Amino acid sequence: MISVMCKSILGKKVGTTRIFSPEGAAVAVTVIEAGPCYVVQKKTTARDGYEALQLGFDRKRLDKLTKPLQGHMGKGEFKSGFRFLREVRLDTTESYEVGQEFDVTQFQAGDRVTVSGTSKGRGFTGVIKRWKFQRGPETHGSMSHRAPGSIGASAYPSRVIKGKKMPGRMGNARVTVANLEIIDVRPEQNLILIKGAVPGAINGLVMISKGK
Repeated sequence: MISVMCKSILGKKVGTTRIFSPEGAAVAVTVIEAGPCYVVQKKTTARDGYEALQLGFDRKRLDKLTKPLQGHMGKGEFKSGFRFLREVRLDTTESYEVGQEFDVTQFQAGDRVTVSGTSKGRGFTGVIKRWKFQRGPETHGSMSHRAPGSIGASAYPSRVIKGKKMPGRMGNARVTVANLEIIDVRPEQNLILIKGAVPGAINGLVMISKGK
């Protein structure tokens, strides 16, 4: 039993499915394999200027890591490394120790959580796909089928205004969704079932936080 809880945990998006409530209603859920996570490093105001815990998730052989990371893990005397390292800001880290383990037991059904992840990368896209612009006429005489249209002023200020919706890279950005409901927690499988969709692709890293 964990005596001190960390309100955040790292996980991997497994996929989506649906389960049935006790009333018989079908509920769409996202399945996340969350934890166990371990405290790799404590950061303090005196030494680092802020209070935070560095959490490690998804074990990885030490010899598969870079030399700097091998040395970093060696400070905590871990016998294996981690594929992912992320920081969690806290008011104080006095109650935590390096090597401490966190798992899904700190969450329960009905909790409201915030989930952060990296959205799917779509590459370089046009304005129709990126910004949902309406396309032009498809007739033979039209010269503007998928073009963005006018993008700037005339004589003044004679430039394109910053922030104009233009073609460009879409996705591959950090996305946070708040106030999602946990439907079920399965500690024996390290699984959390969250109602609705969460950011990211299958096997993508996500962070689940409570009380934000």
